[in-house]
Amino acid sequence: MDHILRAVSSDGFVKISAASTRSIAERARQIHDLSPVATAALGRALCAASILGELLKEDDGSVTLRFHGGGPLGAILAVSDSAGNPRGYVQRPHIDLPLRAGVKLDVGRAVGRDGLLTVSRDLGLKEPYIGSTALVSGEIAEDVTRYFAESEQVGAACGLGVLVDTDRSVLAAGG
Repeated sequence: MDHILRAVSSDGFVKISAASTRSIAERARQIHDLSPVATAALGRALCAASILGELLKEDDGSVTLRFHGGGPLGAILAVSDSAGNPRGYVQRPHIDLPLRAGVKLDVGRAVGRDGLLTVSRDLGLKEPYIGSTALVSGEIAEDVTRYFAESEQVGAACGLGVLVDTDRSVLAAGG
């Protein structure tokens, strides 16, 4: 079962969110018939959206992450409500690339880095808050970290991962 844990330091200066999202990534793989690299990319984006959505204070708020890096996967969209329930898609879900160094899915190359991460927060106001930054690597986590630094002006570290088995199922996912 997927879940998100949150913690705050006693002085309130450091906030931590950790998510286990294997079921979400596996369900997305099944619904969209994703290739392994598309599973890893969308699974990471869904995890990030889930964490960011769960951080919203508005009950009816939502957050949307759009990665468009010019890579063969095309655009990746991940949306979450304020309860951390994500959904999303990959423009070209069947793209497959050779493994990087023979063992790693090449998410960065599949997403590309010649483009933007756009984050839209709908807080129930007249207009959503929209921020965007240039992609760093296409690896999703590094791009989310840069978004926080440049657009939100918040120091952050983000780690996201999806482990895809040889039968294409998701063994583990989280961030």
